[in-house]
Amino acid sequence: MTQDKKINKSCFNFENTYTNLPESFYSEINLDPVKKPELVIFNEDLAKSLEIDADCLKSEENLEILAGNKKIEGGEYIAQAYCGHQFGHFTMLGDGRAVLIGEQKVSKPIDITKKESDKFDIQLKGSGRTPYSRGGDGRAVLGPMLREYIISEAMYNLSIPTTRSLAVLKTGEKVYREYVKQGAILTRIASSHLRFGTFEYAANYLGKEGVKVLADYAIDRHYPYVKNNENKYLSLLEEVVKAHAYLVAKWQCVGFIHGVMNTDNMTISGETIDYGPCAFMDTYNPDTVFSSIDVHGRYAYKNQPNMASWNICRFAETLLQLINDDENEAVDMAQKVLYKYSDLYYENWLHNMKCKLGIFDEEAMDKAIIEDLLSMMEKYKEDFTNTFVSLTYRKNMDRGMFLTAEFTNWYKNWQERLERQEKSLDKAYELMKNSNPVVIPRNHKVEEALKAADNGDFTVMEKLLSVLSNPYEYREDIDEYRELPQPTDLPYRTYCGT
Repeated sequence: MTQDKKINKSCFNFENTYTNLPESFYSEINLDPVKKPELVIFNEDLAKSLEIDADCLKSEENLEILAGNKKIEGGEYIAQAYCGHQFGHFTMLGDGRAVLIGEQKVSKPIDITKKESDKFDIQLKGSGRTPYSRGGDGRAVLGPMLREYIISEAMYNLSIPTTRSLAVLKTGEKVYREYVKQGAILTRIASSHLRFGTFEYAANYLGKEGVKVLADYAIDRHYPYVKNNENKYLSLLEEVVKAHAYLVAKWQCVGFIHGVMNTDNMTISGETIDYGPCAFMDTYNPDTVFSSIDVHGRYAYKNQPNMASWNICRFAETLLQLINDDENEAVDMAQKVLYKYSDLYYENWLHNMKCKLGIFDEEAMDKAIIEDLLSMMEKYKEDFTNTFVSLTYRKNMDRGMFLTAEFTNWYKNWQERLERQEKSLDKAYELMKNSNPVVIPRNHKVEEALKAADNGDFTVMEKLLSVLSNPYEYREDIDEYRELPQPTDLPYRTYCGT
């Protein structure tokens, strides 16, 4: 490793707390500089929200920070240790190609990740080897880093809790995978990078005291309002259950498929993290899988709610020794909280789906109306997003499912349901317009942008990001972003990008 150099002029306001934990939770990192960093894209609005001086950070000298070439005074430069159940199998992991450079403190709590916080991790992804690289080079390539930028920003604009992307730089180096690729580094923003797997690491290697200090830290950082509760560790579990019941319901209602819902990819804060094999569903099919490594469909669209529950159970197991000294009593107490997940998820899902159909109040038949529509969409292979857009704007209903007697009957029942509300039909359709995105990051449009970027043309990506910045606005000039991909014999597949 080369000798680390430090920059004194700070564009950040770091108030680092993770390094107050025992050293076994992280490893300090010597930087692994890259040859020729070049800024590809910078998120000006996010920088402003983070109270970061964008002009300062984008200067030639300070871009060296985002390239992982130089340290800045006040940074911490660590890789975090964690474990994970990967496709059900427990593994020791850690930040194998990421470095946390510091925690940006802002003047007042903000929700730039759709989770309110006054402190945000600044992490470099693809910055080189760490003690957790497990033989890898610790580098990232341009396509997957731009993909994470596009999808994470789209998720934010869809009002889904998510990590964010501040910048992507090319490194001027080649990275060797199945083909030679362009190296890149992503600057990722999160309210923290505490994962279910961080707790699994503590429980398996650091004992009760290790879990306790981590749990106290997580409570202080994310759920400080529970720290005076009678059993704050049980309350922590309850907050995590609520956060993920909310998050996964939001995923399901926009057709988002994470693709690799391992416990190391689930955050204590309830933010979506790690956008490798993820994608958005086109044709509605509950069995949809995009990840190339999910050969058995463990993380298929229809399985995401149950997989989140499975992961939360693994998290709960790490807290048992804190919840109660009597193991049987601790298990009983935790199970009572865990049993709430299904109901909470269903409540969130039902609320979101009713909003998508303009339903304000509650009737016993609401679930049937929703499920009958989804059943028809599956039967007639209708596009998930465009179906709801058609219903919202009463357009493009002259084909497919919309011409069947089955749909005519459903539509009649739905309209009668809307008319029974105190709210007017105009209000119902206004609710639908605010609940149904017109555009999502269509897989073929994302691939088109990444291919152009790999060839040095970033205008395609910039236009896509502009369209995705206001996903609920209906405009005819963006119809190309609503078009379905050309038919193909091969299913769309995504990869981890490692």
